[in-house]
Amino acid sequence: MHVTSEQRLDDGVLERTFTLGEIPGILWTPASTPAPAPLILLGPPPLGLRKAYPRLVARARHAAADGFATATIELPGSGDRPRWPAAEQALADLHRAMEAGEPVSDEIIDALILPLVDKAVPEWQAALDALLALPEIGGPVGYSGGVISIGTRLAVVEPRISAAVLFAGSFVPRSMFEEARQVTIPLHVLLQWDDEGNDRQAALDLFDAFGSKEKTLHANMGGHTGVPQFAGDAAAQFFTRHLK
Repeated sequence: MHVTSEQRLDDGVLERTFTLGEIPGILWTPASTPAPAPLILLGPPPLGLRKAYPRLVARARHAAADGFATATIELPGSGDRPRWPAAEQALADLHRAMEAGEPVSDEIIDALILPLVDKAVPEWQAALDALLALPEIGGPVGYSGGVISIGTRLAVVEPRISAAVLFAGSFVPRSMFEEARQVTIPLHVLLQWDDEGNDRQAALDLFDAFGSKEKTLHANMGGHTGVPQFAGDAAAQFFTRHLK
């Protein structure tokens, strides 16, 4: 893990950009903590970290006020990472179907999501290795946001993640429902009821499939980016309850 820059934000949060091999990332740590801080992994949307930065840093600063360190990494094929022609073709097929008012086929969803999950999850695990090696960061670890299939896979395969806040705003391959049944950690799922790019019924079915004994669904009216502040506050309380 190579730190490429650092700056102190006006609330005292230390922001460091880093690279892990070819993968760019950002780490935020609170101004002062009496012990190694628990960590929340911030799953980014597939827009690139530069475009998503305002939303990510707002979440990071909110978490830092509660005593959490946070970190994010660039998704494969996003931002400044090498182009991924197969993923770009799947995205183009998705847009074509949606613009034509046609149903989005399982084949398109699988081609768009499953290779991304297969590549992104090991990268998150490598980033977690590097982050937990830093003296100012300890456990436990939470995961927040991002492509919901990535969060689902991580919840199954990564035992260091103790709780997760998942955003139901992306298409879900049918094979992920079987993985969801293997999830046992506490979950807090956010769903925007009028999300124009999300299959609401699939999101509800996925929530039903999760095997966790503690799982909460917060559904609010509004589109993809209209998550109300109080819903974010409830997610923060969830992490305080489970990670501190």
